[in-house]
Amino acid sequence: MKDLSSFFRPKSVALVGATEKSGWSAATYANLISNAFPGDVFLLNPKGAVVHGVQTFASFADVPGQVDLAYVMTPIDAVIPVMEAGARQGVRNYVVLTSGYGEVGAEGAAKERELVDFAAANDLIVLGPNGNGFINATDSITPYGLPIPKPLLAGSVGVVLQSGALASSVLSFAHARSIGLSFLTSMGNESIISVTDVVAHLVDDPQTKCIALFLESIRYPDEFIAVAQAARDAGKPIVALKIGRSAKASRTAQAHTGALVGDDRTVDAVFEQLGILRVASVEDLLTTASLLAEVGPLPGRRLGVVTPSGGASEIISDRAMDEGLDLVDFAEQTTAKLVEILPDFASANNPLDVTGYVLLDRTLLGRAMEVVVADPGVDVTMLLSELPRAVPPDMDGAVEMWRANAARIEQASTPVVAVSTCLTDINEVGREIRERSGFPLVLGGIEHAMTAIGNAVRYPELVRTAGEPPIPPLAQLNAIDAERTGVWGEQRSAEQLRRAGVPVVPAELVDSADEAVRAADAVGYPVVLKIAGDEIAHKSDIGGVRLALADADAVRTAYDEMLAAVQVAGVKSRTVLVQPMRPLGTELLVGVVRDPVWGLTLAIALGGVWVELMDDSVLRVLPVSAASIRGALEKLRGIDALKGARGAQPVDLDALVEVIGRVVALAQALGEELESLEINPLRVSGGEIEALDALITWR
Repeated sequence: MKDLSSFFRPKSVALVGATEKSGWSAATYANLISNAFPGDVFLLNPKGAVVHGVQTFASFADVPGQVDLAYVMTPIDAVIPVMEAGARQGVRNYVVLTSGYGEVGAEGAAKERELVDFAAANDLIVLGPNGNGFINATDSITPYGLPIPKPLLAGSVGVVLQSGALASSVLSFAHARSIGLSFLTSMGNESIISVTDVVAHLVDDPQTKCIALFLESIRYPDEFIAVAQAARDAGKPIVALKIGRSAKASRTAQAHTGALVGDDRTVDAVFEQLGILRVASVEDLLTTASLLAEVGPLPGRRLGVVTPSGGASEIISDRAMDEGLDLVDFAEQTTAKLVEILPDFASANNPLDVTGYVLLDRTLLGRAMEVVVADPGVDVTMLLSELPRAVPPDMDGAVEMWRANAARIEQASTPVVAVSTCLTDINEVGREIRERSGFPLVLGGIEHAMTAIGNAVRYPELVRTAGEPPIPPLAQLNAIDAERTGVWGEQRSAEQLRRAGVPVVPAELVDSADEAVRAADAVGYPVVLKIAGDEIAHKSDIGGVRLALADADAVRTAYDEMLAAVQVAGVKSRTVLVQPMRPLGTELLVGVVRDPVWGLTLAIALGGVWVELMDDSVLRVLPVSAASIRGALEKLRGIDALKGARGAQPVDLDALVEVIGRVVALAQALGEELESLEINPLRVSGGEIEALDALITWR
């Protein structure tokens, strides 16, 4: 990945193609000047005309000084000539606003390839093409092609977007809610600088405390994983809005596992494993990111709430349930202190409604918050507090009240999150009161604030699991002599599982009814017969399975009937597996399939026919830790079946995690030829864990 520290901190900027006819040109120049860019701004126009009231230069050679960054706004056929002229003058960094490249089709893609090849040959760095530029709010560097709301609010949230128009909406929302940004960029086509390059830059940026991403695609998965891990290690949360929820077709027609692995579900798994918080809206993206940047991750789920509204208390109660937050009962000493300061008609409950008495006693809300914050059972306090939109009759008195509450928040032993009831703009009055009083960030609206609080509580749990050591590939895997192609049926697949230490049901191959009876007598009745053959993926679909055969006559009859049934389906094999019939237990599917983007992906689901009927599955991308496997099991909707629901014997989850870990280790050791490895079902009952069927598909 690229070092972009100088790219995003130029000491001089040249606007190439500056003209009065272009709104892009006017906006970019105005952004640099009005936001007090500390360096030189040069305007280039081949005619050397006066543009935006400034004398332009006809070429880079005419510029009286070094150009650190060229912002290119020319027609597409002039872009490479501009870069050639710049390169001759030592200009290395370019933002290319021009569109008409890969986003428009094959002809544009060819032009984009030319741009990339030229940049590579001349060691040039390009943001774009087809991008708006960037805003380095920390250093007042704003080569950005659309209007920036004023004033530019510098803060601690770095924003990276794979969208141009959406970037302006993000800026408007951040300004409306007084959310300070350290950095924002619109990526354009990512021809040279990619999302992962910019995230790596923000990980190293001391002013950025949280990174917010809007993603349409993840182009470089390995780099993405690396920068996400670096952000986690640096203590910088990543919040992501990833669009595209449609699942692709099955990865492999041979195994159920392939049907469980789709784009969006795999991204969910990747984000969870990397400690990335995924959100569903632009509002949640910025609200969550600003909370994490300003307050930081929250230490626990026990929430204390102080509000002046009974209705708001009910809304908060419902949303707390949605987010898994606990509205704990206040301790006795807390209740006693609240009773002393509340009006007689108020109740000292959580959420705490201090009532409209705040209109008579403006200190009541702050004093009540001070009591709740000190409660030993409260991890986080939510304060419902509306910044004024109209000038108060006593502005100085209002500022003093807000300053007193700001001091209480600053001195609190546990975090306090201020929230407005609705998602309304903070206007000039509210901004002035915040600036004069030092009052912290106020999250916009109960709905999005509760999502943000829930995310900030979950974040420490995510990163704790994400930091666990992964299960390594199986170290001692004997060489596989057979050719790794096609599909391996149950017998050969089960042998690989046994070698990896996975418990597998005993089985004997037979070629006649007499041999089937002898094998059944040996293993003990009842038994199971299964048609054997590598070309057979789903035996039950063609009548190739017979269960609970109680004696020799039943075995003979089942053998003949099964062969007749599979012959109708075109299967000529007469080879049959004989296995002991196991008692009922909970059945799981445990499979590993190769995702085309993310590689080997583990799927855990309720097994047997329930895979299709209930779609209760959880994914993890390899490598994966034992703790992550345990977390995946806990996320199954059917987890109660494993824990002993309705008097059933609970499964030994530790032993189950160990077995699934062996499956993972085997899949990683089988090499790049592996397409999928599946156990369906894996029978679990108490401490008994056993694979009853298996399938391996090679690429």
